[in-house]
Amino acid sequence: MAEETKLTPEEEKALATDVKKDAKGLLKSVTTFLTELLDIRGETDRDQTIDDIKKDIAFKGHTAWILIFAVFIASIGLNVSSTAVVIGAMLISPLMGPILGVGLSLAIYDIDTLKRSLVNLGVMVGLSVFTAWLYFWASPLTEETPELVARTAPTILDVLIAIFGGLALIVARSKKGTMASVIFGVAIATALMPPLCTVGYGLAIGDSTFYIGGLYLFCINTIFIALATFVVAKILAFPLVKYANEAKRNRIKWTVTIVALLAIIPAIFTFISVLERSNQDKDIRNFVENEIESNSELFLSKPDPDYENKTLTLTFLNELSAATVADLKNEAKKNYDYLKDFKLKFNDNKVKSFDLISNAYQDAQKRLDEKNNVITGLQGTIEVLKAELEVKKGKILLDFLQVSKDAKINFSDLITLSFSKELKSNFRKIDTLPTARAIWKEKLVDSLASIRNNELTIWLEKEMKLDTIYVK
Repeated sequence: MAEETKLTPEEEKALATDVKKDAKGLLKSVTTFLTELLDIRGETDRDQTIDDIKKDIAFKGHTAWILIFAVFIASIGLNVSSTAVVIGAMLISPLMGPILGVGLSLAIYDIDTLKRSLVNLGVMVGLSVFTAWLYFWASPLTEETPELVARTAPTILDVLIAIFGGLALIVARSKKGTMASVIFGVAIATALMPPLCTVGYGLAIGDSTFYIGGLYLFCINTIFIALATFVVAKILAFPLVKYANEAKRNRIKWTVTIVALLAIIPAIFTFISVLERSNQDKDIRNFVENEIESNSELFLSKPDPDYENKTLTLTFLNELSAATVADLKNEAKKNYDYLKDFKLKFNDNKVKSFDLISNAYQDAQKRLDEKNNVITGLQGTIEVLKAELEVKKGKILLDFLQVSKDAKINFSDLITLSFSKELKSNFRKIDTLPTARAIWKEKLVDSLASIRNNELTIWLEKEMKLDTIYVK
């Protein structure tokens, strides 16, 4: 075996120093790489971004008409539950401009731009809601669709989409050479237009669930997009608006700061509220799945949560024992954190389960007996019809036998005579045509054969009491 080489204390110290240097160098390299990868300051055109956002705030002429048409398209898409149509409306809607203007003006202390942004945003919202109300008021289709219902109950996902959508939007707008594809993507993701159309739908049918829910979702999207713009503008150090009068500058600074706080504080509470609602929904789903649906003896009709009064009503098709109710309440309090403050109400069917099954069986048996009686009656009718048919067949055979004998007497050169009823169609209706086929002893010329057939036709019509018969 090779002898193990031992390092002197000085060599061990030097080696440890080299390792530390290498680690520091690696950390510095990684830090430098990540900084260069994620840094956006170098490609940010601050002045141009401010100018572009201010230009998009204006709302008149072409922009107004584009908004009106976009609202009509989105309303139709929601009305027929067409996701593709709704996406198309979101792509052309010009609602982003004033919202970015609000966030930017708060960040750079531009009170004039803030006023203009708020006014234009208010006009846009009012016009959008009025247009949507007009469409749904005049439309013959007023049914609730999944696309409309989806805009009435914001979730934590809607808040997160608004936050990250707003961040993506302002970052894309601030880059030298605006990234149009990102702007279009954000317009689709944040979905500002459909909630306003839902508000119009709610007003048209007089249902507060729709116009309150839609307006709440729109406010969430608007606030968090504006706040994302505010944060990015601060991080990128957008130039502040300069005022000649220092007192005026300080007054505007404090005014904008207060407005920003007034926007941030409700946004925080909104985020917490929506997060809590999402967690409550999750716990309700898990409670129903784990504690009720997994029990084969429980038959739940539907859970009906009331978030404002913190109650969860559970309607069952079967009767519940006191022990079962107590057990479900205990499980809700013990294992589901967001149901601890909820009061559980139980509606069960007081009729015994055995009685339910017995009644259902008796009803089914009664229906089966009725169907069997109908089938028995039809079978009897079929047998009667068969008997009548056999009688008619026998009579026809006897009649034809006598007719064929008489035909041989009256037409001595007749070899065979056959009779049938053929189906004849003129492509509009179908008729049944009595037909006879005659074979004569000798080959007849066409003229003589025609004469013989005519004579036979007249004779058969008389003997068989037919208005018309066709002889071949």
